[in-house]
Amino acid sequence: MGQRKIKLKESVADSISSIAWFIESKGLVATAEKFVDEIYGFLQKLADQIRSYPTCQEPVRAMLGYKCISYKQKYTVVFIETDQEIFICEFISSKLIRW
Repeated sequence: MGQRKIKLKESVADSISSIAWFIESKGLVATAEKFVDEIYGFLQKLADQIRSYPTCQEPVRAMLGYKCISYKQKYTVVFIETDQEIFICEFISSKLIRW
């Protein structure tokens, strides 16, 4: 059972850090650190080669061949999946996806 390589766009890391910064600005430092640890752990689990993910339901992203997966029903991870790697393109609020 192999693992695929995970690659993140810089904008994905920026999105995660800005959410963590917002949580931290509310005085919840430990919660912000826990959020970052959990999301990166979740992204690492995407590397499992046994699992394949569904194409996005939004027509524009589906046409581009993006795959989507929900994270805690609040955020959506948008990525491109190949046999050797997962390239994560977006980490956005699920409310921002319109179709």
